[in-house]
Amino acid sequence: MMKKIALIYMGGTFGCIGEPLMPMPEQDFLPLLGKVIPPHLQVECFAAPSIKDSSACTATDWLKLVQQIQQLQLNGFQHFVIIHGTDTLSYAAATLARFLGHSCHAIITGSQYPLLNIEGNDTREFTDAIGNLYLALEQVLSLASGVYLAFHQQIFHAQTTLKAHTTELDAFVGIKAEQSCKTTADPFVIHNEHIEKAAQLSMLNLMLQPIAKEQLIMQLKNLVAAPPDFLVLQGFGTGNIAVNDEILALFDAFYQKQCLPIISTQVTFGQLDQRYAVSSWIQSAKVLVNDCHSHADLYAKALQMYLKYPTHEQWFEHWHQH
Repeated sequence: MMKKIALIYMGGTFGCIGEPLMPMPEQDFLPLLGKVIPPHLQVECFAAPSIKDSSACTATDWLKLVQQIQQLQLNGFQHFVIIHGTDTLSYAAATLARFLGHSCHAIITGSQYPLLNIEGNDTREFTDAIGNLYLALEQVLSLASGVYLAFHQQIFHAQTTLKAHTTELDAFVGIKAEQSCKTTADPFVIHNEHIEKAAQLSMLNLMLQPIAKEQLIMQLKNLVAAPPDFLVLQGFGTGNIAVNDEILALFDAFYQKQCLPIISTQVTFGQLDQRYAVSSWIQSAKVLVNDCHSHADLYAKALQMYLKYPTHEQWFEHWHQH
């Protein structure tokens, strides 16, 4: 029996037309998308619950997508290809991976150039959209269960990806699908109350600069007055941050205000390493250490903790169990 593929369109450059580029309405785009699908595949096209420029996407959009996929699973689909904009493609990929786990076969893709020409009546003469789509449709039937990202003839584990170039076709990096990678296995079933709660998630990322401790203290004092739920501090090298007693006291103040500081790094690749004396304070401070595959995966993990546990104490207690 031929495996059915659910092809879900969520917007992005892939479905744009005109000059300057503007998204084609999904009711017009989906029939045209259907015409380029290889005839030997059994594919059904769907519009995502939320279709928008990916730079405007947030957790609620991706959780609605997860919910749609989980409902389609109940209707017999186990193979999914999602078309998404490239700006937040890595965030979407990591979120899908965290919430779908290995419950199905899913590949998310996008393109740097639209599928259609300016008029929207034929495929574009030069585009990476068709190649990326065909790659995803082909590989979703053969890869092991899990979530992946397809781009420029490469398949990556979704939790590990990063957009590394703004305009080149070879735009994404990550751990290749054929390489060993421990990824999230258990699914998280999304209900409407999770989507409603996700709209309240507040997360702030602070990439540290080489400034005096006194200036960092002033910045943290401004933030602690009305803190987010998660404060990501991107340190240097392996996550090193030079601190003093006042900065450590501020970290405790964040925790008391139900905000979890997370120590990460601004370096693109590699794990955090706390063997240096400058980071010895982490063992006793009320901070978390980023143990995720990528920056986007850190976002997705924080979102999952926020939805799974009601208090910041539980986020802290269970962080390394996920």
